Formats: sequence, structure tokens, C-alpha cells
Amino acid sequence: EIAAMSNVPAELLYTSDHEWVSPLSAEGTVRVGITDHAQDALGDVVYVDLPSVGDSLDAEGSFGEIESTKSVSDLLSPVAGEVVAVNEALADDPAQVNSDPYGEGWLIELRPESADDVAKLLSAEAYQAELD
Repeated sequence: EIAAMSNVPAELLYTSDHEWVSPLSAEGTVRVGITDHAQDALGDVVYVDLPSVGDSLDAEGSFGEIESTKSVSDLLSPVAGEVVAVNEALADDPAQVNSDPYGEGWLIELRPESADDVAKLLSAEAYQAELD
């Protein structure tokens, strides 16, 4: 049985912890979520615990938890920075993380302390190589 290829959009950046990061916007912010591979491995997401706007995050530091019918996992920040938005819709509908991990299922938006940190993240190709 051949495993379905995970969807890894080429325009995004990634971490080894199976999170995606949108490249820096004009405002200097990035959006963060979990990858298709991660949502698939987790199974049905039933609850997402997210930080508050204004929280300061450390790179690799936990910024919340994602709970599925199978497990509870820490969410780790891809870069150091300040939380500028959280996806409030997930409180009512955490399953959006499963159905649309790169769209409606995004988790937080950050203002990174350093653009260099963003530049060090994995390309789609490098992330796909880690999955293969």
C-alpha cells in the first residue's frame, strides 16, 4: 500500500516539527500552522490551545497544545517573536486544522524578532526530504 503523498506547498517554509511558516509579509509578520503530514498523523483534532496576542515566544518554545482523539502534542514556535494574531475560529471548529491545514486551519501570526530566523527554516523540498 502506497502512502498518500502529503501536500507540501512550495511557497511555504517548514520546520522539522511539522509546522509551516508563510514567508514574511510586507508588515513583517508570518503565519504559522501545522502541516498536512502533522494533521494526518494526529488524527481528528478536537481542541487547540493557543497563546494570547502580545505573548512573546522563544524559538522551539511551546506556544500551546493541539489535542486529537489520539494524543496531545506541544506546538513549538518556529522562530522567536511576538504573537500578533491567533485563529479564534479554531475554538469553535478545531477540525479546520484537519480539513484545511494551510488555509482556514492556521494557528497564529507572529512578528519574528529576526528575519534571519525565518530565512533558516526548511524549504518545501528540504521538508519533503525529511518525510521521505
